[in-house]
Amino acid sequence: MQIGLILLALAYVLSQFFRAFLAVLTVPLETDLGITPDVLATASGLWFLSFAALQIPVGWGLDTLGPRRTSGWLLLIGGGGGAALFALAQSVMQIHIAMILIGIGCAPVLMASFYIFARTFPPARFATLAALMIGVGTLGNLMSSYPMAFAAQTIGWRAALWLLAIGCVLVALGILATVRDPAKPEGNAQGSLLDLLRMPVLWLMLPLAVVNYAPIGALRGLWIGPYLSDVFALNVSQIGVATLVMSVAMILGTLAYGPLDRILGTRKWVVFGGNFAAFILLVLLVMFSNANAWLAIALLAGVGFFGSSFPVIIAHARGFFPEHLMGRGVTLMNLFGIGGVGLMQFGTGRIHSAWSGQAPDAPYVAIFVFLAVSLAVGLLFYARSRDTRD
Repeated sequence: MQIGLILLALAYVLSQFFRAFLAVLTVPLETDLGITPDVLATASGLWFLSFAALQIPVGWGLDTLGPRRTSGWLLLIGGGGGAALFALAQSVMQIHIAMILIGIGCAPVLMASFYIFARTFPPARFATLAALMIGVGTLGNLMSSYPMAFAAQTIGWRAALWLLAIGCVLVALGILATVRDPAKPEGNAQGSLLDLLRMPVLWLMLPLAVVNYAPIGALRGLWIGPYLSDVFALNVSQIGVATLVMSVAMILGTLAYGPLDRILGTRKWVVFGGNFAAFILLVLLVMFSNANAWLAIALLAGVGFFGSSFPVIIAHARGFFPEHLMGRGVTLMNLFGIGGVGLMQFGTGRIHSAWSGQAPDAPYVAIFVFLAVSLAVGLLFYARSRDTRD
C-alpha cells in the first residue's frame, strides 16, 4: 500500500501539472495554432468542469469498486489518451477535447487517496495527511512552471506532451498493480448523495468550497502568464520563474495548513483566517496592478500561500460524513471546489474579453475584483458554519 500511495501521489503531481501548464504555453500555442488566452481560459475551464462532473460517479466508484480500479483505469484512458491528443492537436476543438479527457483522467486520483486516508487512518490525522498529499502533488505546479517553459523552448511543447502521456500510462498501470482497497464498512448501511445534501450543516460550507480554490486555480492555472506578459512585458522564461515562485508558495501554504487544526484546536477559523488573508491580497493586486512586476509576483505568491486551505475545508466537512458515505462525501466537496474553478474560468475569460482594448492592466484588474468579491461572499456564509474537532 505504501508503494500504491506513492503512485497515487505521482498521479496527483500529474493532475496538478495539467491544471496549470497552460499558463506557460500561451505564447507557443498562439504562435503555432493561433489560440488566444481567452480561448485557453475556456480550455482550462473545460478541464475543471470535466474533472468536477466526474466527482459524483467517482464517489460511487470509490464506495463500490474501490480506489484502485476507479483511479487506475480513468487515469490510463483519460490522462494518457488526453495528453496524446493534445500532443497531436491542430485545432481549438482538439485542444478542448484533450483537456476534457485529461480532466476525466485526473478526477479520481486525489479523492482515491483521501478515501484511503479516511477509511484507514484516525480522523484526527486526516487534515495532515490530506495536506501532505496535496503538498507533494503541488510539485506538479513546479513542473508546469519554468521546467515546462524550458521544455517548450528546447524539445517543443508537442514532445513534452508525448512524455506526459507516457507518464500517465505508466503511473496508471502502477496504481492498478499496487494499490490495495480498504475493507468496506461493516453492516448494510444504505445511502446516497442526496443524504449528504440534506445535511444543513454543509450548506454554509459549500459557498466557500466553490470559491476557495478559484483564485489560485484561475491565476496560477492561466492568468498569471498573460497578466505578466501584457502589463510588464515579461518573456516566457521570466513567466516560468514567476509561476515557479507562486507554485512554491502554494506548496508551503498547503504544508503549513496541514497541522494547524490540531495545533489551534479549530478547523473553521484556520480556514476563515487564511481565506480572509487571500481576499486582502487580491484587493492589493487591484490597487497595485501595474506598479511593479516583483510586487505583483509577491502578491500572487501570497494568494497562492493563503489560498491553499482546501484540505482543511475537506477535513472540516469530513467530520460530518457517515462512514458508509465517505467516498461520496469527499468527492462532493471536490465537486464544488473544482467545479467552482471551472465555472469561474469561463467567467474570467469573458471578463478579459469585455475589458480588452483598454489599459493593459484593465482586464486583469477586473478579474482580480471578480475573484475578491466571490471570495468575500463565500466567507460571509462560512462564518456561520459549525466547527468540528476530533
